[in-house]
Amino acid sequence: MSDESVAEALRSTAALIVVEAPGGCGKTFQGASYARDVAPTLGNGRLLILTHTNAACDVFAARTRGLDRGVEIRTIDGLIGEIAGAYHKALDLPADVGAWARREANGYAVLGAKTATLLAGHPMISTILAHRYPVIVCDEHQDASADQHAVVMALHSAGALLRVFADPMQQIFNGTQAEAAAAEQRWTDLKNAADRLEELDQPHRWANTQPALGAWILAARATLRDGGQIDLTGNLPAGLTVHYADNTAPVHGGFNVANNLRQPIYARANGAAGLLVLTSQNATVTALRAFFGRRLPIWEGHVREGLAGLVSNANANAGNPAELAAGIVTFMKAVATGFSPTAFGNRFVTEAQNGCTANCIGKPFHLQSMARHIVDSPDHRGVSRALAHLRNLVANEQVFADVRVHHAREFAEAIQLSKFDDADEGFAEIARRRTHSRPQLPRKAISTIHKAKGLEFENVMLLPCDAGNFSHTRAARAKLYVALSRATQNLMLVVSQGQPSPLFII
Repeated sequence: MSDESVAEALRSTAALIVVEAPGGCGKTFQGASYARDVAPTLGNGRLLILTHTNAACDVFAARTRGLDRGVEIRTIDGLIGEIAGAYHKALDLPADVGAWARREANGYAVLGAKTATLLAGHPMISTILAHRYPVIVCDEHQDASADQHAVVMALHSAGALLRVFADPMQQIFNGTQAEAAAAEQRWTDLKNAADRLEELDQPHRWANTQPALGAWILAARATLRDGGQIDLTGNLPAGLTVHYADNTAPVHGGFNVANNLRQPIYARANGAAGLLVLTSQNATVTALRAFFGRRLPIWEGHVREGLAGLVSNANANAGNPAELAAGIVTFMKAVATGFSPTAFGNRFVTEAQNGCTANCIGKPFHLQSMARHIVDSPDHRGVSRALAHLRNLVANEQVFADVRVHHAREFAEAIQLSKFDDADEGFAEIARRRTHSRPQLPRKAISTIHKAKGLEFENVMLLPCDAGNFSHTRAARAKLYVALSRATQNLMLVVSQGQPSPLFII
C-alpha cells in the first residue's frame, strides 16, 4: 500500500476507514492533511480529532493551525467528560464530572462506562453529536478501552464518518491477559468492519536523516510482532550504537553501572546537541537523574498524578491537619527524593497532629513551622503554603539539602493551589493553563517510555535493556518498539549481558 492509497481512502465517501500506522510512517501527516482538506467543507459541522494524550493534541494543533473554527482536537477522556457533564443528572454524577473522576478510584474508567451505557440507551444523543462532528479522526486507537471504543462507535453508528489510525505494536497494555485478548479482538473486528483497510509502511521519520536506521526499526517492529528476537550481533545500521553494561544497582528501579563502563554513556549525554533518555519504570527515571548528576531534567509531560492525589487528599481531609500532612508526605514521594518518613515525614505529621505545640529547635523547629500552615488553615491553602515553606527550606537550610525535587513543575503547581478558593477548580485551571501553554520537551531530558509516546527526538538512549525491563510478554515487546521508534538520527541501547532480555540476540 502507498501513501497515495491511504490519502485517497481517507478522502473517499466510505463510512469507516481503518489505517494501521507504525510510528514514523506519516500517520500524523496523513491525519492532519486530511483535516485541513475536509474541515472547510463541513459547513456548521466540525471535524473532531480524538487522541489519547495531551502531547498528541499539541502535535495535531500545530499541524492544523488556522483551522480553529473547523477542527476540534481533544483527548477521548475529554470528550467523554463533556458528554457526561452535559448529562450528569441522568448519570447520577455531580456537575463537575472531571473533579469527581479525579477523586474516585478508576474514576475515568467509570466515567467511560457510564457514558458508553448512556449513548447505547439514548441514540438521540449520539445523533446530536454526529451532527456536530460529522467527521471523526481517531489517533492511536490501539490505546482505546472497550468503553472508549464504544463511545466512538456510537457516534459512527449515528452517521459520523470515521477515520481510525492505530498501531497494535504501540499498545503498552497494563491490564490482564483477558483484557489484552479482548483489545486484540476489538482491533480484528474493527478491521473486518472497515470499508477499506490501509497500511502506512514508508519510514518518513528517518528519510532525510538516517534511512538505514528507519528500515532497521521497521524490521525490528516486524520481528517483535511475530515473536522473534532482534539480532544485535550482525552489521548494525548507521545511527545505532549498542553499549554492553549491566545495571548493578542493588534496589528495584535503581540504576548504576561499573565505573569502567560509564564513559560511553556520559559521552553521549554530554555530547549530543539534544538527547532523550528513555527507561521503562518511573523509579528508574529518578535514579537516572542522580546517575547523570542532575544535569538532565525529567520530562514531566501533561499528567500530574501526584498533584491529583494531593488535591483528592485535601478535599477528603479538610479540617484534619494530620491527614493533610500525610498527604504532603505522599506527594513528596511522587515528585522528590529525600523527604522520607524517617528523615522528615513522621515528625512533620506528628507536629500537625499535635497542633505544633512542642518546644523545639533545628530540624524539628523547621518542620513545626512548615506544619503550622496546615494547623492554621487545614485545607488545600494550608497544604500549598506548607509546600511553599518547604521550598524555602530546601533552598536555604543545610539540613534539607538532601531533599531533591525532580518534578519541579508539578511541585510549583501544587504551590499555586493557594491562589484558588476551591481545590478542584484550582486543579482544573492549572491543567487548562498547562494545556494552553503547550509545554515543550527540553533539549535534554529523561522520560519513561510511556510518557514519550507520540514524541520524536534526534538522539535517544534506552536503558537498561535487560530481562527485568523487557521480558517475553506482548506488553514488553510493544514497549520496546515504542522506545526504538522515538529516535530520528541516533539510537543508543545500553544492553545487559548478565541479565539479557529475551527480546535480543547478543
